[in-house]
Amino acid sequence: MPKELTRIEIFATVFFAMTLQDNVDIYLDLKLDLYGYFTKGTQWEALIAIIGIYPAITTIFLNYYPVHRKVIHKLGYIFVWSGFAVLYEYAAVKSGYFYHNGLTYWYSALCYPILFYILIFTLKIVRKLIRQSTKSF
Repeated sequence: MPKELTRIEIFATVFFAMTLQDNVDIYLDLKLDLYGYFTKGTQWEALIAIIGIYPAITTIFLNYYPVHRKVIHKLGYIFVWSGFAVLYEYAAVKSGYFYHNGLTYWYSALCYPILFYILIFTLKIVRKLIRQSTKSF
């Protein structure tokens, strides 16, 4: 994979994504039980997704994001990834790795574009902070 992101950009955006995902899971999974991994409650196996899959997807998504392209390309990119995420979620539910308990694929389809945009926005903030920190010296 060609590296379009610096190490600090990867670290900051992945750390943000994992923190956001953990906070969302606390409320939607553990408190409201709308979905979960394997069975209700916490499982060590869920760390595979939290530590393995989410950081990789975040890095790949942001690395190939068409920063210098037209808005239509950016929106298309976000919607293609959102479609992939819904298909991945469907496969995870069918395999028993993930379960729905009130959450539907429609809710997911509406949330994924927002979540991907939040990742892009986070990367913009990180890049701005990096630029500002280099100017202060």
